[in-house]
Amino acid sequence: MSKQIGVLGAVVTVVASAAFVTSWSSGFVIAKIATVDVPATTLLGWRFAPLAVVLLVVLLARPGGLAALRTVPRADLRRQVAIGLSAQFGYCFFVYAAVGAGIATGTTALIDAVQPLVVATLVGPLLGLRVRGGQWVGLTLGAVGVALVVGSQLGGSDASATAYLLPAAAMACLIVGTFVERRSEARLPVVTTLTIHIVVTAAALIVLALATGTLAPPADAAFWLAALLSAALPTLIAYGLYWWLLRRVGITALNALLFLVAPTTALAGAALFDEPLTVVTVAGFVLCASGVALVLILEGRKDPVVLNVPRSAVVSPSTSVVRPDHAPREAEEACRR
Repeated sequence: MSKQIGVLGAVVTVVASAAFVTSWSSGFVIAKIATVDVPATTLLGWRFAPLAVVLLVVLLARPGGLAALRTVPRADLRRQVAIGLSAQFGYCFFVYAAVGAGIATGTTALIDAVQPLVVATLVGPLLGLRVRGGQWVGLTLGAVGVALVVGSQLGGSDASATAYLLPAAAMACLIVGTFVERRSEARLPVVTTLTIHIVVTAAALIVLALATGTLAPPADAAFWLAALLSAALPTLIAYGLYWWLLRRVGITALNALLFLVAPTTALAGAALFDEPLTVVTVAGFVLCASGVALVLILEGRKDPVVLNVPRSAVVSPSTSVVRPDHAPREAEEACRR
């Protein structure tokens, strides 16, 4: 029975990972299509605001939903607000700004795909963990694969040199939000955290749209379809799976999955925009898949290695997060998990 449960759990993780990569990649495609005639702040505002209302209604309609929300400590609430502003508002705003500045979608995805390597170098000093040698090989393979895939898609661009700082800023925002979440001891339900993130993002976007005079939506069915798709795919599904997978597979494995976003985006570009799919692109796909597989396999076989962690702390293999050792029994249970 336990083996069946283990197999089922592995299948669920694989399916969730595939859905995450697909839905996250859709954000780049939608940004390219939907912001041709509409300011990014208009689409982003109407992408998040209705979804924020829906999630609030769903959360409050659940049994004890309002009471559960009131019991969230203020410190945890402030932390989730900070995560939402960085990992959702900051990330989405800079990605759309990069696309609007004329940077190719594949180039934006490439710069964002460097995130796993940045995270891998920071998990030691920030979380007290170490990425093993084999995982570095996998991450390097993934990076080379991404460079090949997106490099084969690069063409002429009218964007200025400084505009390339925009996707880098998007990557930095997501990294900050991810590390703030991993350093948190609180583990609120994913629905609660996602609702908080989207509500604060919607509020920030509405303020920004009002300040720039871009809040009024066009009377165009295509706009509302784009807003609906961007709310459902790269927002609700992608971000929900991001935080769920972060807790399920750990920070290194999740960021390895991000290597697949650029190849998936390039594949969508070939299908939707007639972008070339060359032998170099296919070779990049293979390298990306190999690198991700290597990182995920090694992540599943090892316990995290602790670096300079005080004796009063415990590393939970299920979450790869350092937390205070409040009691020997909790430490024993954490190690057992």
